[in-house]
Amino acid sequence: MIYEDPIYWNNDVAYYIERTHKLTLDKPCITIKIPFDRIGLDKNMDQVVLSDFALRGWVNHIEALNKLIYNRSRSDKENGAFYCFRPTNVVLHRNASFVEVISEKWYLCLMITVQLPFRNNDKAMRMLCKMLPKEVEEFIAKFDLIKLNAAYELVKKQNMIREWLKSSGYSAFIGNGSILPRNKENSGPLGGALSFTSPEDVEVEICGLRGMGIKHGVTVITGGGYSGKSTLLDALNSGIYNHIIGDGREFVITEQSAMEISAEEGRSIKNINITPFIKWIPNSSAEQFSTDYASGSTSQAANIMEAINFGCKLLLIDEDRSATNFMIQDIKMRSLIKHEPITPFTERVRELYEAVGVSSVLVIGGSGEFLSVADQIILMDNFAPKNVTQEAKNLCEHDKPRERIPLTKWEIERKITADHFSSYPQGSGTEKLMVSTMGYMMIGDEQIDIRGLYNITSHAQLAAIAFLIRKIAIRNQDRVIFLHEKIKKALEDMEREGVDIVFSSFFPGFERWLELPRINEVLSVINRMKHLNFIQFEHSEHL
Repeated sequence: MIYEDPIYWNNDVAYYIERTHKLTLDKPCITIKIPFDRIGLDKNMDQVVLSDFALRGWVNHIEALNKLIYNRSRSDKENGAFYCFRPTNVVLHRNASFVEVISEKWYLCLMITVQLPFRNNDKAMRMLCKMLPKEVEEFIAKFDLIKLNAAYELVKKQNMIREWLKSSGYSAFIGNGSILPRNKENSGPLGGALSFTSPEDVEVEICGLRGMGIKHGVTVITGGGYSGKSTLLDALNSGIYNHIIGDGREFVITEQSAMEISAEEGRSIKNINITPFIKWIPNSSAEQFSTDYASGSTSQAANIMEAINFGCKLLLIDEDRSATNFMIQDIKMRSLIKHEPITPFTERVRELYEAVGVSSVLVIGGSGEFLSVADQIILMDNFAPKNVTQEAKNLCEHDKPRERIPLTKWEIERKITADHFSSYPQGSGTEKLMVSTMGYMMIGDEQIDIRGLYNITSHAQLAAIAFLIRKIAIRNQDRVIFLHEKIKKALEDMEREGVDIVFSSFFPGFERWLELPRINEVLSVINRMKHLNFIQFEHSEHL
């Protein structure tokens, strides 16, 4: 007899039970569907905010359930346990909590997995049929609409600032009162840390909030060791997403296409033009550069070219994570080295903004080379910012003017051929998909090093990227793939229909949780694949 995956009802709350994986029948996935009218929810409310808020409250109820059954002398497999996704402090689309409309009735859905106790059916029944429904009723009774409204108002204000940034001359905003340093667990603000106060001469007011505005162009953040300059850059990097109340960085809002760029020695690069930064390479082509093991400078050059290709409008660069010879070359070294293939970033950073509208925020502590090319220079002193632009410009007054180097071509686009774009290893009839906690993703024959991707928020986001790439690969009918189009469409589908549409229970080793990624990170993973065949083409070819 074949059974359908069942839905059980407790009063008007539905419990949809399905397999998490065919090898883990003792660990089912349960989606709890609570009608909107039970909690007094408004259909017009932002669904992402509602889902995010509900999940954070639900985590506490899962902890309460586990306290009731916890036995330290037994493993979860013997004892049984409830699991749900524990979100970081960013507000995102997830499959662990979402809104669903069934027969015109609206439901708040919470997804959990349950480890059923080994050979203890009575306890399993008690967990599923008594304890869980009782805790769901407790969750409904304690649901705080006032706090939900506060979360909604916060996101509304954050999004208004984002809209303001789009139409202003600014790339980022850091609200006064923000707490930027993180605690040891990186789960919230550092206790006792100094709150952020903008220098008066760069202070702006947006939507009734005052803070430091970072204008389009080139901004240098400088200061001594341990002054807070890297902490400021990390905050800007995290500001691509909205943060929850209590994070400390609620009003650190950054251009949403921003990417942190670093040297990434050893990464794979396939057929990319790095001539803006590397003029020539012995026994290779800088115009169509490929390598399985990039150097610090070639990897940083490729990372920048790829970011521009993704549509990134703000680069975040820390000199501590950069290749020195890529970033600068002082006058003495220029005089000494006659045949230098590298055009340092100092030579291109202004052109990058003026020619293609890509701004840069640079953390610089050891070289004055960038001072003469910066529009704005912020000095951090014990986590307090000070605008020293004029003072720094005065120091550069007597510098020998640089020779203008020829302008370069920035815009490139690439497509891939479908030859090796597959989740099936060569000669195998079984797909391979895995995300390792060691910083690797495996898709088919590919083992992709993802340790250099600084904008990934969680393991769940990596899992979503893996499943999304697999879906594009197995559904592809084209000989040639325009990646931007395919990924953009897939992400739009996930946003509209639910992040879970890419999930497959076929693969062991995955937790059940997914978070929606940006197109930037999906493309970053694909660009690190070693077996793909990338082809460059002019924009006009595709139009």
